[in-house]
Amino acid sequence: MTFIKKHIILFVLSCVALLCASTLQLSQAADLTGKDKQSQRTQESLDTAKPAVVNEGESRARSAGQSLIGAPGPYLKLKTIDGKTIALGKLYGKQPIYLKFWATWCIPCREQMPGFEKIYQQDGKRIKVIAVNAGFSDNEAAVREFKKKIAMHMPIVIDNGDLAAAFNVRVTPTHVLIDTDGRIAHIGHLEDDKFHAALKRVMAGETAATEARRSGAKPAQQAVLKPGDVVTDLNITTTDGKTISLATTSGKPRALVFTAPWCESYLAQSRPAVSQACKRVRLEAEQLAKTGNVEWLAIASGLWASEQDLLDYQKLEKIEMPLALDASGRIFRAFDIRQIPSIVLIDANNRIVQILGPNDVTLKKAVQSLQRK
Repeated sequence: MTFIKKHIILFVLSCVALLCASTLQLSQAADLTGKDKQSQRTQESLDTAKPAVVNEGESRARSAGQSLIGAPGPYLKLKTIDGKTIALGKLYGKQPIYLKFWATWCIPCREQMPGFEKIYQQDGKRIKVIAVNAGFSDNEAAVREFKKKIAMHMPIVIDNGDLAAAFNVRVTPTHVLIDTDGRIAHIGHLEDDKFHAALKRVMAGETAATEARRSGAKPAQQAVLKPGDVVTDLNITTTDGKTISLATTSGKPRALVFTAPWCESYLAQSRPAVSQACKRVRLEAEQLAKTGNVEWLAIASGLWASEQDLLDYQKLEKIEMPLALDASGRIFRAFDIRQIPSIVLIDANNRIVQILGPNDVTLKKAVQSLQRK
C-alpha cells in the first residue's frame, strides 16, 4: 500500500469516528434535555399541587369574625387619649368607619402602621379612621411613647375589652370596616388586596346586599368584679375537658393566674419585663400549688391563642396546675384584667380578697394570708 493510499484510508476512518462521536453527543444532549424538561414538568406539577400558604393571623381573624359580616356595628362610645368622645352610633348612616385594633408590642402592627397612617392622610375625610389599642398588656403611657416614634395622627382610643368583644377580635392587628349603613363589611388581619378591595367598596358607598344582612345582638353589659365582691356564676373549661366553676364549693380558697401562652416567648424582645414577670409568676404559682390548701387555676387569654397553642405551652413548660383558655375574653373582662400576669385571690366564701398585677412580688405572702382567712 502506497504512502498516499494509507493516509487516505486513515482520513476516512477519522471522519467516520468523528461523525459517530457527534451523533452520540447529540443523542446524549437530547436525552439530557428531555430529562431536564421532564424534571421541570415534575417540579411544576409539585409546585402546583402545593397548597396555598395561609396566613395564621388572617385565618384566625376571619374565622372569628365571619359570623359578624353583614351584622350591625355596636353602639358604643369611645374615648380618645386626648379626651374626646366618639359615639359609633352617631356615625352610622353618615360615613363608613375603619377601626384598626393594635398593640404597642405587636410586630406586624408596627410594620403596618405607615400604611395605616397613609390611609388616614389620604382618605380621612371620606372614612372615619380610628386606631383602637387593644388595651391588653398596654397602657396610655406606652401608647403615647409609641406615638412619638411612629406617626399616628388619627384618633386613638384604648379599649377596655368591650369593643374587641363586639368584633370577636382574636389577633392584632385586626382591621374592621363598617359601611355607611352601619353594618360590618370586613374583618381581617392582613393589609392585603382583599382588605384594600373592601376599603374601596365601603368608601364608594357600597353597603351589604339585602340577603347578606343579618341581625346582631348588642354586646351584653358585663358587670366587673372587684375586691370585696362575691364570685357567683362564672365557669370555664380546662384543657383536659373539665368544667370548673370559679365559685368554689370545696370550702377552699382559690387563686386564678391570668396569663398568655406567648407572654414569655413573644414579649422577650418587645416587653422583656413583662416576659420575665410571666415566667416568675408561673414558676412561683406552680411551687405554691404543691403546698397548702389553695386551689389554683391558670387562665390564658384568647388573644393570639388557641386550644392547641395552650396544649403546646402546657407541654413545653411542664405545667401541672389546671389550665384553661378564655377564648371570648369573658373571664378576663369579668375581673377587668388588662395586664398580664395578674393573679386574683378568692377566699373560701368566694369573696375576692386581692388582685395582684405584673409588678407585685408579694404573691407568696398574699397566698399565706389567704389561707388564714
